[in-house]
Amino acid sequence: MSVIHPIILSGGAGSRLWPLSRGLFPKQLLALTSERSLIQETVARTAGDSFGRPFIVCNVEHRFLIAEQMREAGIAPAAIVLEPEGRNTAPAAAVAAILVAAQDPNALMLVMPADHVIRDVGAFHNAIARAEAAAASGHLVAFGIAPDAPETGYGYIRKAGALTSLSGCFSVARFVEKPDAATAASYVASGDYSWNSGMFLFKAAAFLAELERLEPDLLAKCRAAVAAGKQDLDFFRLDAAAFAGARSISIDYAVMERTDKAAVVPVQMGWSDIGSWDSLWNATPHDDDGNALKGDVLQHGARNSYLRSEGPLVAAVGVEDMVVVATADAVLVSRKSASQDVKQIVEKLKAEGRELHNSHRKVFRPWGSYEGIDAGEGFQVKHIVVNPGAKLSLQMHHKRAEHWIVVSGEAQVTCGERVFPLKENESTYIPLGFKHRLENVGAAPLHLIEVQSGSYLGEDDIVRFEDTYGRS
Repeated sequence: MSVIHPIILSGGAGSRLWPLSRGLFPKQLLALTSERSLIQETVARTAGDSFGRPFIVCNVEHRFLIAEQMREAGIAPAAIVLEPEGRNTAPAAAVAAILVAAQDPNALMLVMPADHVIRDVGAFHNAIARAEAAAASGHLVAFGIAPDAPETGYGYIRKAGALTSLSGCFSVARFVEKPDAATAASYVASGDYSWNSGMFLFKAAAFLAELERLEPDLLAKCRAAVAAGKQDLDFFRLDAAAFAGARSISIDYAVMERTDKAAVVPVQMGWSDIGSWDSLWNATPHDDDGNALKGDVLQHGARNSYLRSEGPLVAAVGVEDMVVVATADAVLVSRKSASQDVKQIVEKLKAEGRELHNSHRKVFRPWGSYEGIDAGEGFQVKHIVVNPGAKLSLQMHHKRAEHWIVVSGEAQVTCGERVFPLKENESTYIPLGFKHRLENVGAAPLHLIEVQSGSYLGEDDIVRFEDTYGRS
């Protein structure tokens, strides 16, 4: 069999896991069930000789975070493809198929969302092995999860007869939308239905042929987006105008529910899409009282609750079936049974024009990160971390001055015509109107405190003479 190309779809925002998951730092980039992020775990599941290097299709805003997480994981992706805007899974898979088919039309694509959990990786690999022969023969194979409960939050796949000479593979009778509780219970009792995992295995050419037949305009727009796309450092940028014209539609609606080539491989592998705090509680180890605890948490008399802190102490007394999640700038309190409705809070934040739905207090950049500490009339204070060897762009401000104090590490500072070192416990002043730049010339992360003062402190007061990679 040929090498299988992992296609990692990383376009979701994970709004039901707010306040941890946000627009600029969504759930697939978070370490929720292990020390690695969900996208790192997803890529790690396809390590080995049977798999090629992964193609990652992601939001343009997440490119540097994903590139850094791949570097941390020791993974060199075949491509990180940047979507100028989200258009759902069918266009994302289409551009990946176009890129894969350019190398080998008969290549197999394993399409996976970046934010799922699979506990039994061995069972997953066995399912891939069963699906491989079916995909090689032209079937579009969906992975169905053997249900252990009548879930109403998932779509279902009803299997039909077994495929001839393909053990463990079945033709598809139909795809079913999320059912009500009674219907879901009847599906589970019948033994003919699986949860729809949203993961697929097929030939690039077979998928493109079905798109050509069923969604020709979508495919044409995706081909144009790839043809006019450009390489940018480690990324491939799709053409924005062409990609925006592609219909926003899922793989299921665009192809799988309409093709006569659909097949399903049922598998039990400890799968979860981590679609809510309730599902994350289910996927997390519990104490003797059924509590999942993470971070600085104290509890007394709590039962069956998810309690997590990313900063301040969370103290919970006598709560039951609750979710309490604290970050540096927000606290969520919800019943587990209502955790699907957290998205409604996110929609209210958007409607009120508040950035809490989109960004954390700590903001990541290609060179490191910064976190707001304090702010008031005419001033703000930030904790800046610059990675070893990294530097900020050469820039200038018209309406503010800056004071830099090195807490640890070794900096090289450009201020006007001067270039000089700045070490631990040393400080410098950047006057208004001076070109300046900060660079980490040490082997360890550079930590400093920046105090800004002036009549205006917004981002649009920054005049950049180079980008964050030092290019003019």
